[in-house]
Amino acid sequence: MEENKIDPYQILGFVLLMAAFVWYIYTIPEPEQRIIENSKENLEISVQSEDSSLDSENKISKGLNLNDENSKPFVSSENKSKIKFDDVVIENDDLILKFSSKGGLLTEALLKNFTDFRGDPLYMIKDGNQNINLNFYSLNGQLINTSNYDFQPVVDKNYDGTKLSMILSISENQFLNFEYTLPKNGFMINFSIKSSGFRNVIDNQRTIQLNWDLKVLRQAKSVEYENRYSQLYYQYEGDETDYLSSYSDSDKTENSVSWISYGQHFFNSILVLNNPTDEVVFESKKLFEDEGKDVLFTKNYISSIPLVLDNSEFNSKMNLYIGPNDYDILKNYDDNIYESIYFGWGIFGWINRFIYFPLFGFLSKYFSAGLAVIFMTIITRLAMSPVTYKTYVSQARMKVLKPEIAELNEKYKNDAAKKQQETMKLYNKAGANPLLGCVPALFQLPVFYALFCFFPIAFPLRGKSFLWADDLSSYDVIAELPFSIPWYGDHVSLLPILASIAIFFYTMMSSGAQMQSSQPGMPNMKFIMYLMPVMMLFFFNNYASAFSLYYFVSNIITIMLMLMIKHFIIDEEKIHLQIQENKKKPTTQNRFQRKMQEMMDKAEEQRKLQNRK
Repeated sequence: MEENKIDPYQILGFVLLMAAFVWYIYTIPEPEQRIIENSKENLEISVQSEDSSLDSENKISKGLNLNDENSKPFVSSENKSKIKFDDVVIENDDLILKFSSKGGLLTEALLKNFTDFRGDPLYMIKDGNQNINLNFYSLNGQLINTSNYDFQPVVDKNYDGTKLSMILSISENQFLNFEYTLPKNGFMINFSIKSSGFRNVIDNQRTIQLNWDLKVLRQAKSVEYENRYSQLYYQYEGDETDYLSSYSDSDKTENSVSWISYGQHFFNSILVLNNPTDEVVFESKKLFEDEGKDVLFTKNYISSIPLVLDNSEFNSKMNLYIGPNDYDILKNYDDNIYESIYFGWGIFGWINRFIYFPLFGFLSKYFSAGLAVIFMTIITRLAMSPVTYKTYVSQARMKVLKPEIAELNEKYKNDAAKKQQETMKLYNKAGANPLLGCVPALFQLPVFYALFCFFPIAFPLRGKSFLWADDLSSYDVIAELPFSIPWYGDHVSLLPILASIAIFFYTMMSSGAQMQSSQPGMPNMKFIMYLMPVMMLFFFNNYASAFSLYYFVSNIITIMLMLMIKHFIIDEEKIHLQIQENKKKPTTQNRFQRKMQEMMDKAEEQRKLQNRK
């Protein structure tokens, strides 16, 4: 057998290969350095291009051209580049982002899993509606706006996501880097601004501003309704939040700002600053006058954010959220950015955050959005059933006393003060209190208002259909009108009609027992009974159909509970006997009743004195 021998040339070749590999590892330039070297190559290309034809020269972008008056003080003649770089697209499971080399700007943001009200792909940034740029002064006093310069992109993909560096080269050792890092999923983008060699470029004694300008694209059927819930929010001084008006143009300057939210009803753009910043200027402008199908933009948000240099260099780290205004998503991020959602004031916001959002989230796991609304309504009404019971008991007592009150009205029809005094005595003897019918209703107001705030901001309702309603977060339509009715709109919604009918019957049942036309003020109560459903009809016609569905089901359940209490729980004959027994007992007045009695006695004495005169 032939003996295997080691070839010395193979050993030498292997050693040389390893040496070349080690040399490459230690001499490979950093990404920013590669950009600078590429810029130098591009410079050579541009110089050659200038000596060719006029046609080829027109194909070369201006970039950092010294001949451009704006760039003379900023870019040296030996480092100007005339190559225009292509736009760059990066994406993850949720976002598709497009960046322009001009200014290093984010020019398009597409949310993959959502559509707008027309069913088209949902863009939050498109066609130049956003601009983020730096404004600063060079040492010779020239104002520099980065949106005027061409940046070169470098894309680095790894297992964590995609990093895009948009680099503006000034010289071999001087560059500005807008760095965007997009994780494999989610809506939060890491955004940083870095520089190298800017100590001899920038005048750090003058203001350095990061400007963020966004025109909000329309995403909903009703522009007015969408605008109502589109606001600029910001957090300052730790955990305080404030906002600009959604109805009119407004501006404000605030200190210690930690994040800025450009709210767009169901979507949001949030810039999170790693370091709280002073003297941040906010501005919000309304971009439309009236409801119309041709409206493209709803708001224009503008912020000017002062930046502080780190040893005369840019080193600012931020995060940019572009995505749904969904509480279940926002609560997973730091800095309490979920507070850019308006849950409601005080206790109403607490009820929404800790009761209705978790409850609806649980129900929507097992049922459709429409059924989840119905089951949430049932649970709410059952929880409030003790209040309904107290209300009806009070109404039953008043109904039993109705004949006696009618007698007092007839007996003292010419003496209103005496009639009121005797009526209060009757209530006191019978153990009845007309105010008890109002107290339970007042107790339900926090729940009602919390739900009033919940349905317009509940993102899980967006785009969800139920029966004839194609979107529970917007109004349902059964007919389009050829004209627009003030306060009503140009369409007819069925759910508000059903809710108004239910309100009418509930109001009639709950108020009828206490209303008597012979009592002063009662005709006005009857008028209100008929007016309320009509007002609700106009109000609900442009409101979220989920709220109309809730109100319809809620009133139907309440009517059923009242009928059940009336026919199976409360015995009016028994209440009548109980009242008669109460009349026989010595009456004891509480502090409030004594005070009321004293006031009526004084009023009676004054009336008698006036009659004597």
